Amino acid sequence: MKVYLTFDIEIWCNNWEELDSRFPQSFHRYIYGRSEKGDYALPKTLEILDKYGLKGVFFVEPMFAGRFGVEHLAQITQMIQQADQDIQLHLHPEWTDEIRPLLFDSAKTKRQHLSYYSFEEQCALLNYGRKMFSLVDCPQINAFRAGSFACNIDTYRALQYCGFAVDSSLNVVHPASGLDLRNVLDFYHPQTYQGINILPMSVFRDGFGKLRPAQLGACSLSELRSALRSALANGVQHFVILSHNFEMLKPGRCDPDSIVVRRFTGLCEFLAAERTAFEVSVLSSTPVIDESPTTRRPIAVKLTDTLQRHGEQLLRRLTS
Repeated sequence: MKVYLTFDIEIWCNNWEELDSRFPQSFHRYIYGRSEKGDYALPKTLEILDKYGLKGVFFVEPMFAGRFGVEHLAQITQMIQQADQDIQLHLHPEWTDEIRPLLFDSAKTKRQHLSYYSFEEQCALLNYGRKMFSLVDCPQINAFRAGSFACNIDTYRALQYCGFAVDSSLNVVHPASGLDLRNVLDFYHPQTYQGINILPMSVFRDGFGKLRPAQLGACSLSELRSALRSALANGVQHFVILSHNFEMLKPGRCDPDSIVVRRFTGLCEFLAAERTAFEVSVLSSTPVIDESPTTRRPIAVKLTDTLQRHGEQLLRRLTS
């Protein structure tokens, strides 16, 4: 089973009214996460992956650089490239109206989700993202993930038109994901649509029977390991795990969240020890998707796995 450790790399300034004064501090927190204990944002992520000999897929958001300068994007991509990791495209169109000159006439107002943009506008945004990467010597972009998973039918038309091969924007538990695709696509299994190979966000049934995304900050280590084993036993061929550049930090701070740090380290240790079962993969080459009909049981974990998460969440609240 191929496993994809995917990381959405993005920067936020908490509001849109004080961007210039907030950006320097926000950039250093979201990208470096520097504290007395070390740099627990992107540098620590890369360090842990390297320690266990694993590859990650880094979906990097470049739109912010249209406002603050491509040199900031270069810092990010160079760090990832030097670690020999995979870089792909992530778009948060909230930045579109901050870019000068405007990318198109209708970019004057802020629109949060990619699905709020027309086919032509989405093409312009995808091409702009690729252009920004070409300016930082990172031209080989093969895969895409929409910010907030907010894709729609036009997104897949635009991806095909712009020459992308892979998408990972479907997330059945995210309310903004594929609203006009819910009766068109399978949100649980890989498939090909509009010429695009789609790897949805992996989800599982937790110990209470609720759907849960396989996200580092939202699951216990026990849940992630059990979900991976369950998927393997059920014949799943591709398993997508999500994290962000800031998930090992405490909310709003640069201090490391020791629980999430141990969780990520433990996940990488597990995957490294189980290489014969789990092939940690990248998206620089297009994955092969087998769409032949199969009968699969739902991916599920035990109640004890989920109770571990609840215990960790309580501990995080008490120690935050």
